[in-house]
Amino acid sequence: MRKSSESLKDRIGRICAVLTTVLMTVLLSTMTMPANAGRVSRFGQYEGYSKAVYDSWVRTSQYIEMRDGIKLAVDIIRPAINGEVEVDPLPAVWSHTRYRRAVRVGDEYRTAADNPFLKTLLEHGYVVAVVDVRGSGASFGSWQGLFTPEETQDAYEVTEWLASQSWCDGNVGMTGGSYLGITQLMAASTHPPHLKAIFPIVAFFDLYDLCYPGGIFHDDLTSTWSDLTRRMDIEAVAAPVDEDTDELMLRRAVRDHMASRSLLAILSPLPFRDDRDPVTEDFPYREWHPAGVIEQIKSSGVPVYLSCGWYDAFTRDGFLMYRNLTVPKKILIGSWSHSTRDRTVAEEQIRLLNSEHLRWFDHWLKGINNGIMDGPLIHYQTMISPKQTVWNACTDWPRANAYEKVFYFRRGPTGSVSSVNDGLLLPDPPVEHSGGDEYKVDYTATSGTTTRWDNTVGGGFGYPDMTVNDQKCLTYTTSPLDDDVEVTGHPVVALWIRSTADDGDFFAYLEEVDAEGVSQYITEGCLRASHRELHEPPYDNLGLPYHRSYREDVKPLIPEEPAELRFDMHPTSNVFEAGHRIRITVSCIDKDNAYTPRFSPRPTVTLLRTRDHASSIVLPILPHKPEANSPFLVAAILAGAALLMLLLVISVRKFRKKKEQRI
Repeated sequence: MRKSSESLKDRIGRICAVLTTVLMTVLLSTMTMPANAGRVSRFGQYEGYSKAVYDSWVRTSQYIEMRDGIKLAVDIIRPAINGEVEVDPLPAVWSHTRYRRAVRVGDEYRTAADNPFLKTLLEHGYVVAVVDVRGSGASFGSWQGLFTPEETQDAYEVTEWLASQSWCDGNVGMTGGSYLGITQLMAASTHPPHLKAIFPIVAFFDLYDLCYPGGIFHDDLTSTWSDLTRRMDIEAVAAPVDEDTDELMLRRAVRDHMASRSLLAILSPLPFRDDRDPVTEDFPYREWHPAGVIEQIKSSGVPVYLSCGWYDAFTRDGFLMYRNLTVPKKILIGSWSHSTRDRTVAEEQIRLLNSEHLRWFDHWLKGINNGIMDGPLIHYQTMISPKQTVWNACTDWPRANAYEKVFYFRRGPTGSVSSVNDGLLLPDPPVEHSGGDEYKVDYTATSGTTTRWDNTVGGGFGYPDMTVNDQKCLTYTTSPLDDDVEVTGHPVVALWIRSTADDGDFFAYLEEVDAEGVSQYITEGCLRASHRELHEPPYDNLGLPYHRSYREDVKPLIPEEPAELRFDMHPTSNVFEAGHRIRITVSCIDKDNAYTPRFSPRPTVTLLRTRDHASSIVLPILPHKPEANSPFLVAAILAGAALLMLLLVISVRKFRKKKEQRI
């Protein structure tokens, strides 16, 4: 049984009041239940509103010519019954992909019909289409950069072409994840008249904050993605279109791809947010991402359902997108990574997205009044333990009922880890006028090779016991917790540092240490010291620190002079269990995931923890919730049920008394 600072009497009274309200609401809703009670439409469950009447599909492929003569390859997959294609017009849902619309596997093709979400849509009467972006797959042209204006304009033309076909009823939606999620948002910015709704999965919002978070280059992610897409475009060839029986057109398209650019070659010379690409003359960090066209997306009116995961590379992006959109919108956040490998987690993700996809498009493309926009618009999964989670719903983000609790970095030891300093993490601010922890930068520190960053570009996922890395770094750890502590929101770190160098990279990790001393990764943030200047953001940044990172903003450290580095971590929703510890680990490199310039000799960094320079972390904490199997809760439920029965008896007696008086 976990401890609680609340008395048994107070706890039962509080929970009884809540349960009484809930039980009365359930009773009243049951009394007014409509005749079509067999239909269910709620988060993660959808039954009775539409039927899976189609048992097969027919795939065709062809080229569509764009305004400049470039031909794009498209797969069109139409629902069928016993192999007979549906002739009546249906709504269409399509994806704009960088990863090939169809590929050969032996003598067969792997197509969009193999995607569980798209297969469900086919079964329920949607045409599915997938288009290779220019310069990829079987499409002609060359790829010149992420989400360029040319590629985005293609999305407009494809949307309107689909709407004009005889097999389409004029209602068009878009779906897909990662690159395919971002192309949807870019397409919406062009205001296609027939684009009625989109469902972006794991999509980023701000390109600079992905590739240069805090001014630190994620070179491994960028180079891996560059190599992967190059092989897709040239070596692992996509499927030809139907008319290309001798594959001559496919070979010509692949020759076009030879002129495609590498993302690494594009971005590595552009380390600042106001840098301009000399080839396209575009400003990538202003134009090649949803953040740069957010006003156009808002004015489009296109409804958006966002989906992301706590361990994705784009977690913060999902909330920024949601906060800045004014169109009809929803968001769900699960405990998964970018490309989930865990079977149990993947099954839960597929089940939820299948249901929500169909609910979303049934409502916006077919006009089915299934109530998807009723109730909370935000659903998120809280992680209680590595194998236990719970779904929550709310209408606000950040959570209005969360309170900010400051934990200060203090002198140790804690005896919990043999790190450089083994410092304490306490709610009480330091009172000392001097004090700090010296750290000779260790350039071997790393968060591993199966991180959220690796998984975003096709790698594995699963953080190791972070203790191995912690031992090379500065750590600040609480005592074992007396009670559960739920952190839901965006942690913000403030590091006061001195250094013998004029710059440096700083990584902070939030970890949960169990009773055996195993340290579990929860989330992270980072900042290059010379990018520490804060500015007003160009969009709603959720009140978080914003580093503009223009060339003119660079501010070198003055050796041995204190400087404050303030930055946020990716959001999370995690319950730190009673008996466990909260740990903050600070390092100056993540060698397997980011590029950090190395100084010789190695710098000595001092992390300050004094009254005037108090390093800290602010954690957004939700009030404690009782454990599901707690005897307090069982007693509360029984008391609530008894109270409800009492209220019902009183109501019946009053009703009878009034009836007798009338007689």
